[in-house]
Amino acid sequence: MQTKPENDTDLRLKVNRETARLPWTELLKHFAAGTVVWVANSLDLVDVAVRISHDDKANIAQWMNAGLLAKVSDEQAAAWLETNAELWAVVVSPFILVQQEKAVPASVH
Repeated sequence: MQTKPENDTDLRLKVNRETARLPWTELLKHFAAGTVVWVANSLDLVDVAVRISHDDKANIAQWMNAGLLAKVSDEQAAAWLETNAELWAVVVSPFILVQQEKAVPASVH
């Protein structure tokens, strides 16, 4: 019996441990190979990685159709290169999922 993605705590922990911040420059060769996938900030990077690992076609298609998951565009790549961006990244073979750091809301005093 296969574990549902939302219940796969072992995989979720593994993906979480393997997630790291990387400079965009270290991902350029993977971008050139077409294997870097952008994940919108409104999604949880670890959850997306787990669902891709489980081949959760329904959620993946929904995110892609909503513009929340896509191959990194030339425009994104150029902007990240220009700003020396660091991105959260995790490998879900054959892809590398990336996500920009989420903005931290200013604290209210």
